[in-house]
Amino acid sequence: QVQLVESGGGLVQAGGPLRLSCAASGRTFSSYAMGWFRQAPGKDREFVAVINWTGRIAYYTDSVKGRFTISRDNGKNTGYLQMNSLKPEDTAVYYCAAGRNTGSLDENYDYWGQGTQVTVSS
Repeated sequence: QVQLVESGGGLVQAGGPLRLSCAASGRTFSSYAMGWFRQAPGKDREFVAVINWTGRIAYYTDSVKGRFTISRDNGKNTGYLQMNSLKPEDTAVYYCAAGRNTGSLDENYDYWGQGTQVTVSS
């Protein structure tokens, strides 16, 4: 029903910006909440941010609040995560996900992308 592909990851210097994109296919994408998660080596996957289907409500984990901005363009079937003032501890594989309800848990989401690596040098 929904297929997601992340892009935009790479190597960036601490303090720099990076924008991740999540391209969706499927005619029902605009009806889903879109979330971002990340997983660092040896650690559990953690919630980063979520935006509701209208794009009017967003929530962030405390560690990225004020630095990251989540957005979506339903006309382009694409979600975004703008990351500014990156820190080495932001290094992780970032995943986008789509679900029928907003939430901060893996089980809130029905569809997942393959992930994109973000590495922040110190």
